[in-house]
Amino acid sequence: MDTEVLNVAIIGCGWVADWHVQDGFAHLPKRFNVLACCDRDIERAKQFAERYRVERVVGDLGEVLSMPDVDVVVICTPPALHYSMVVACLRKGKHVVCEKPFVASLAQVDAVIAEEAKSTARVMPIFQYRFGDGLAKVRHVIRSGLAGKHYVSSIDTAKRRDANYYQVEWRGKFATELGGVLLTQAIHIHDVLLWLVGPVQAAACFKTTRVNPIEVEDCAVASLQLHDGSLASLSATLGSARQTTRLRLCFENVTFEKTGHDENSSRPADEPWTVIPRVPELAAAIEQKMAEVAPGSAWFVRQYELFHEALASGAPFPVTLADARASIELVTGLFAASESCCVVEFPIGADHPKYNGWFDAPLYTNDAGA
Repeated sequence: MDTEVLNVAIIGCGWVADWHVQDGFAHLPKRFNVLACCDRDIERAKQFAERYRVERVVGDLGEVLSMPDVDVVVICTPPALHYSMVVACLRKGKHVVCEKPFVASLAQVDAVIAEEAKSTARVMPIFQYRFGDGLAKVRHVIRSGLAGKHYVSSIDTAKRRDANYYQVEWRGKFATELGGVLLTQAIHIHDVLLWLVGPVQAAACFKTTRVNPIEVEDCAVASLQLHDGSLASLSATLGSARQTTRLRLCFENVTFEKTGHDENSSRPADEPWTVIPRVPELAAAIEQKMAEVAPGSAWFVRQYELFHEALASGAPFPVTLADARASIELVTGLFAASESCCVVEFPIGADHPKYNGWFDAPLYTNDAGA
């Protein structure tokens, strides 16, 4: 396969797919060509194709998988469809990029890992919040050891979702969305936390539904103990008057802080971050360490740049199936802790009662949509 320019098919033509094109592929025309789009609502697919000059429009994933010149399938459908679509793509030898939440259970993640091992194709989950110069510098300092021991972090996700958001039929239901604020909105910031200081050793959680009359949770708080004994607190709501995300990471030698409002609430990796050395003498060393990180692109652009490079070189993807598993494991643990009112220990294996999913509703299985 020629990895110079990869032909892409997008499955599900809603607003998330717009992000992938506008904030990703449109900036990388020498690496990607959006060749096809697919949606069970064919009129929506046609409108998407017109916006982005996409050559082929179809209404069924099977039609896409029969196209020999499609190299990469990008899945932007409702969450309950992800697992079956990822597996179908792997069995046809198509590389897969899949939106969050990756799948509906740890059992499904492990099944995808097994399928990838048998396939000629590979899978990359999407976690675009990771990518930007600010977060890259913070992570570099942490990984260098200069930050010292991690003590405690607090992570706040304050989003706003009103009744009109839930007019889309699949939102707010376990069978189709799989979960609420813990799974759909806060999952990004929680991935950043795990990427910086994870993995998790134990979790406690309370969740509830207070903002909208929906099945899934729209408010939650949680406490985590991490693998090294350090701690983290999480709060999440869909009832904030203003959309805001906050991260505060307290280490032995430095505290890192980032707050984003409105549109910037979805861009925690961007600069600037506030960096507070424990003593003034550390400031120069931290600044020097941050200067070692070369400036680069951000968000979807950077994740897709690294995806292309990894396919060309055989290197690991910038977000891996192990990362997706850690994300789904955290959600599983938080749901289990809330339901049982007990602390849940990690790792969560096949013998755990929530290994096959955190709810019992049947999954929605149409072939495509958004």
